[in-house]
Amino acid sequence: MAFQTYSFFVLFVIMISFGCVENRLNLLQLQNDIDKLKADFNSSHSDVADGGPIFTDRLSSWTERNEKRIILSQIISMYLKMLENTDRSKAHVRNIAEELHTLKDSLSDGSKKIEDLKDLTKLQMSDLKVQRKAVNELFSVLQKLGDTSSSHKRKRSQFQRLCKC
Repeated sequence: MAFQTYSFFVLFVIMISFGCVENRLNLLQLQNDIDKLKADFNSSHSDVADGGPIFTDRLSSWTERNEKRIILSQIISMYLKMLENTDRSKAHVRNIAEELHTLKDSLSDGSKKIEDLKDLTKLQMSDLKVQRKAVNELFSVLQKLGDTSSSHKRKRSQFQRLCKC
């Protein structure tokens, strides 16, 4: 039962976070489709609660809108991957997959950012050529980091001036 609630909650958070809850999306129909999918997966099985949720706990540490786009695009990709191996002849599976594809398209910049992160982990930092390039870029990277942190400080100080706390 816990998984059922979490899966709908994750999907609902995704849609609300990005303004996808519009007239074209019928949440009641989607909930009905998800209920049918839960039955397909026998998600009321007792082992579903073991170890806690798999997605919703990860969402809590991603607080900024752009950060959430990154993690949510990955979560949607995981759901779509899961649905690839299900019976696509069932209308509820097709409807859920269609909504997830729509959401994924709206989060395409998040997917690109994930690919960038994956590419970074593949860099061979022991390679001398990579090291030379990295050293050449170090000052620019530090400048960008300085720009980012100073803009956050500026926003904070502007807020403190406006706030009569």
